[in-house]
Amino acid sequence: MTSTPTPRRRRLALAAAAVSAALLLSACSGGRTAEQAPADEAPVSGGTLVFGRSAAVNDLDLNQQITANNAFAIDKIFEPLVSFDESGEIVPWLAEYSESDDGTSYVFTLRDGLKFSNGEDVTPDDVVFSLNRHLEVEGPLPLTAPITSIEATGEREVTITLSEPYTPFLSELSSFSNGIFPADFGGATEEEFFQKPVGTGPFVVQEWDPTGDLTFVKNEHYWQEGRPYIDELVYKFVADDTQLRQQLAAGQLDAIDIVPPSNAAEVGDSADTVLSQTPGWSTEQVFFNTQREQFADPHVRRAIAHALDREGITAATTFGTAEVANVLLPPNVAYSANDEGYDLAFDVETAKDELARSQYPDGFETTLLIASGNSQRAQIAQIVQDSLAKIGITVKIEQLDIATFRERFKAYDYDFMLNSGQLDSPDPNGFVTFQADPEGFSKSYWTHFTDDRVTALMHEGRTTPEGDERERVYFEIQKILADEVPYIPLFFPANLKATTSGVHGFTVLPNGSVRFQDAWLSA
Repeated sequence: MTSTPTPRRRRLALAAAAVSAALLLSACSGGRTAEQAPADEAPVSGGTLVFGRSAAVNDLDLNQQITANNAFAIDKIFEPLVSFDESGEIVPWLAEYSESDDGTSYVFTLRDGLKFSNGEDVTPDDVVFSLNRHLEVEGPLPLTAPITSIEATGEREVTITLSEPYTPFLSELSSFSNGIFPADFGGATEEEFFQKPVGTGPFVVQEWDPTGDLTFVKNEHYWQEGRPYIDELVYKFVADDTQLRQQLAAGQLDAIDIVPPSNAAEVGDSADTVLSQTPGWSTEQVFFNTQREQFADPHVRRAIAHALDREGITAATTFGTAEVANVLLPPNVAYSANDEGYDLAFDVETAKDELARSQYPDGFETTLLIASGNSQRAQIAQIVQDSLAKIGITVKIEQLDIATFRERFKAYDYDFMLNSGQLDSPDPNGFVTFQADPEGFSKSYWTHFTDDRVTALMHEGRTTPEGDERERVYFEIQKILADEVPYIPLFFPANLKATTSGVHGFTVLPNGSVRFQDAWLSA
């Protein structure tokens, strides 16, 4: 057996790129950022931190959820065996680990004295039960590694065996969906357990309104000594991003989960607020329902891609806080091909030619679906509407509240929409699987796009070792997706959040989650 692997050269390069990007993005804002908070002050314990969020938490079943509103509450309660840091590097979390030389066996050794929030010891049996339950449920972020067994092999030891090497295994395991909880749900029913869940995370649910606010209290048995610093964390539901900013400025909120790019400089320049601006793992996109006749036609999709000025959209709607997207994978993710020139360039005449080659040469009418309360997407929608009118496509914009919006697109009840893709853990396999696997949970992000070449390459990428050959696989996937256009990547947004000046240690991960165990409030 080998010891815990050291970071690979490619990962170090990515980390350096992420740091450089963070510095660049911070410079764009013109104001203070969370990274510039005083570093010489000792953290102060106590107090309540109120975090304004644009969507309510409605489900805490870690194996069944994926949307940020739920995921970033779940990861405060449950934690996985391994996690990742701010640069996307895999790090031991609940356990140290070792990997066999042939890559088919992993041994995890639980931290000494590890306890659940109810004070009971975490045992290997809990790990076995938790991961097996995830395998049974499958869910939106399933364990797709070829696991043949998960066994308790010692007092603090669990061994996971694979039928063949699976390169993204540790990354997959680091997702919030692989958090550990008591075996047999601690004697409760599943429904009872997820109403009052028990985990190893820094916080415990105290009060919860699935249509409104959620109040956490600190886990007194948390394994990170001295953390969390705050006594209470309140997720305050505020549906409108304007109201979020206003309540932050008024001191009614201590932090907010989203700052529209148009307001980033204003928030950063204020004496009372601090802008947190860091590189993310998300891609803002136009998604096509390929079950609609018009969007089943690749020439229509290509025409729309050529008709949209992505550089113009990025400049007009992100105010220097984002990078133009030429492919699916963000540039701070391994094997991003953003600089390879695979994109369909903005050219109105080429767009008209593509539409002329389609089954709809004279254009058609269609509806663009967006979530209400998001000023940036409303602006993008207007630009899309105006751009497509120039090639004969008439677009109606339909805005729905976020819950109804999600219901509609998950039921394929839409023509095309604005949404974002999000990587939940560091390896590119997760992004590609969610957006290009027609048999997966999301059916290619609810586009139902199917391409046998992409499917074959996706499986190849999972078993190819890190290096040039794996890069070739993911470059080819991104090239095919750019040509076939089931979705149009527009830009890679930064994680834009904000706090009052009294909040310190506000640590944002690339997936957009905040590690609130590090946060503390000025006395």
